[in-house]
Amino acid sequence: MAINTTAESLLAQVRAYQDQIAASRPSVDGQEQSAEIKGPSFSQQFSEAMVDTLREVSDVQQSATSLSEAYQAGEDVPLTDVVVAMQKSSLAFETTLQVRNKVLQAYQDIMNMPV
Repeated sequence: MAINTTAESLLAQVRAYQDQIAASRPSVDGQEQSAEIKGPSFSQQFSEAMVDTLREVSDVQQSATSLSEAYQAGEDVPLTDVVVAMQKSSLAFETTLQVRNKVLQAYQDIMNMPV
């Protein structure tokens, strides 16, 4: 459940930064730049990659939670499987969080560059 909230806030931040980038782009001959690019744009590909990655992290966390609940309910689940699943879940979340931090830092560095 927590990953869904985090994923939604991350996507909201990415969309807000995309809007800022689009607003700061200069227009050509007083007209907005055309978005008619053949195939998906970089921002679409990036968004899709982020969503896919966040879904995978969410799936890993849900799997770990279900294993933990099964173990606590007394089902025949080895404790080592539960511990490994919880560690994978934690590592996936921390990695995603660090990638988000690096992307946002890179964006802020680029936006603060003198032109």
